Amino acid sequence: MIGSLRGTLIDKEPDGEIVVEVSGVGYRVFVNPRTLADLSEVGSETFVHIHHQIREDSQQLYGFATLAERKCFESVIGAHGVGPALGMAVLATLPPDELRHAVATDDVDALCLVPGVGKKTAQRMVLELKNRLELAGDEGSGLVSNSEGAAPTALTDVREALNQMGFGPDEIRRAVEGLEGEDTSTMLREALRRMSR
Repeated sequence: MIGSLRGTLIDKEPDGEIVVEVSGVGYRVFVNPRTLADLSEVGSETFVHIHHQIREDSQQLYGFATLAERKCFESVIGAHGVGPALGMAVLATLPPDELRHAVATDDVDALCLVPGVGKKTAQRMVLELKNRLELAGDEGSGLVSNSEGAAPTALTDVREALNQMGFGPDEIRRAVEGLEGEDTSTMLREALRRMSR
């Protein structure tokens, strides 16, 4: 089973498929939009962590920039009714720290930002992922770690406000990335300022 690939990036498609050539063999790998944007240019060396999905009629490779992302993905697709496509959508919307934080704080609204995830699905995922994501975290008890450094409730409020204003998951993720502070209104103003750039 393939766990990682290091080789030359020979193709990079906007739909999220890349081809990594290793010792003369090209491997087709599916990545989420964030990973795709972070990859090096075509023709240069690249490295991706791999989840190798084997089924009776097909094999698929899913690539991730970090080991934490791959472990989170494997935890997510282990939940009932969640396939690889939805798993990729979850991580495209919520990076590992945000996902662990959302699950730890029962933040169903954060999971509802994922395309294709309604309230009932989000509630079920939160319940099923509580134990799974503890195993996925490299930080041990860092389940509730928050990469933004912001107060959890303030960040949740900002995300919810942006969602109600009609912004999409990708826009919201970019707007709150690295957002700091404890005051919801200040953080929301900063997020909206970023949106208007």
